[in-house]
Amino acid sequence: MIAPKIKFCGITREQDAELAVSLGAWAVGMILWPHSPRAVSIDQAAELAALLKRRAEAVGVFVNPTLEEVSQTVEATGITIVQLHGQEGPSFCIEVARRTGCKVIKAMRVRANADIQVLGQFHTDFHLLDSYVPGLPGGTGEVFNWDLAIAHRRLTPPKGKGQRTPLIISGGLTPDNVGAAIELIKPWGVDVASGVESAPGYKDAELMRAFAEAVAATAPLPEITVEQDESPEFEPGAPESPEFESGASESLASEQVREFDAEFDADLEPDVFPTPSFTPDAQASELAEHSE
Repeated sequence: MIAPKIKFCGITREQDAELAVSLGAWAVGMILWPHSPRAVSIDQAAELAALLKRRAEAVGVFVNPTLEEVSQTVEATGITIVQLHGQEGPSFCIEVARRTGCKVIKAMRVRANADIQVLGQFHTDFHLLDSYVPGLPGGTGEVFNWDLAIAHRRLTPPKGKGQRTPLIISGGLTPDNVGAAIELIKPWGVDVASGVESAPGYKDAELMRAFAEAVAATAPLPEITVEQDESPEFEPGAPESPEFESGASESLASEQVREFDAEFDADLEPDVFPTPSFTPDAQASELAEHSE
């Protein structure tokens, strides 16, 4: 396996976004839910998205928005991924992708296997698992039961060519525990907010570096092998071949040492889910509710 992708979430400052990119972050998350202590304005999100352009994904995090709110925000800010962190339904997620052209992360706060099974109904680009804390949609710093994340592969069967929706884990991750989480769950990506902060919305540079280093350390080192051809055997008393005279043996021996080629096993199977079955009335009801 290779090291998981990193998403630094709850970014509010340009210097934190720049550091995230320099540390190799796949994505930077901006909270667009006004009740969060890490919330940013539309103008701030647009500035951060412009800073990240073509260097990292700009993720806008929404909680129970309307379709119109999402569409207008994407157009105004230039975010590239929409993260839905509320009670949005499968049809709503599909419509967000259709209207905006953005990839979609569906987040689920998990308490039991039933929550994982529900994710099987969401045919989104990514799934994100977060801790469940009553009344708080995210950013709690609480760790959930990681065994539930392991069940994601079992409870959300593959579709098509055995592919699955990529799984991102969050919820209380820190430089101290992210390595253990990766070893146990083997996720596609990891998401961190409060675990690398000095205060809500203010990232600690040293903690960000430590987190990135801890994630990178989970990638196995390549095995080093050196192959050599066996030297020809000579019968006792047989004359030496001319090619071994006058130092030629050293030259030949050096030629016999071949370069090694170490490869990472990068065969991560992304996760994909069965297409949910919805009645036309249920789809229409959900879309009507979020379009108000």
